[in-house]
Amino acid sequence: MAVAAALPLLLALLAPALAGAFPGCDYPPPLWCSSPEIAAACQAESHCANLSRPAAAPVELSLFYESLCPACRNFLVQELFTTWLLLPVGILNITLVPYGNAQERNDSGKWQFECQHGPEECLGNMIETCLMHEAKDFNSYFPVIFCLESGSSVTKNLEACLQVYAPQLDGSRIAACVQGDTGAALMHRNALLTEALDPPHQYVPWVVVNGKHTDELQEQAQAALLRLICRLYQGEKPEACGGSGRAPKEPRGCRR
Repeated sequence: MAVAAALPLLLALLAPALAGAFPGCDYPPPLWCSSPEIAAACQAESHCANLSRPAAAPVELSLFYESLCPACRNFLVQELFTTWLLLPVGILNITLVPYGNAQERNDSGKWQFECQHGPEECLGNMIETCLMHEAKDFNSYFPVIFCLESGSSVTKNLEACLQVYAPQLDGSRIAACVQGDTGAALMHRNALLTEALDPPHQYVPWVVVNGKHTDELQEQAQAALLRLICRLYQGEKPEACGGSGRAPKEPRGCRR
């Protein structure tokens, strides 16, 4: 955007010197990129092509996980968060769905949940879900989730992680969400999203890339996520894409 904004000014400053070079151009420099015809008349196609080229779509990645699954925590901390830090904005969009292998039931109009790693995992899932709901902004809540998942306790470190990574967020509002109907409704939504997976998930972490899950994508994501995203991104490769990746490894997780 900065380059696009600066070019008309630069061309205006250079206009006297360029007038002789572009004798067929009767348009002021700020208009040279306003249409292909004007760009051709002013011999400015190369400049205008760089400005008008549409940005490539970001790679879309959805992570279906549960808060206490060791393989989930490893993938989120070692692969996903690191890749997110290294890539510029606009390369990778991430959706987090904490639910995993949990089960839900409707008990007298209230949703109840049972999790693979017990009640503490259900609480961790709920904390992270309510954190996302309250923060709204991915850049605000993802570092907090990284802090929770990389620390000693997913369920006991929320206030400490907020203080370090998102002091603007109100921990009491997150707690109210966890303890109230909002948290249960949000977790029910996560359950529906997880159960709607096609193919159905067999373990977690379960990675969906650009709307698809295959064994090959899963293996590549768990082995070397940065390398996978760099390969899939169709735009100009960022500097972080040089020489990324490690040797493939067999994906393992928390099976249902």
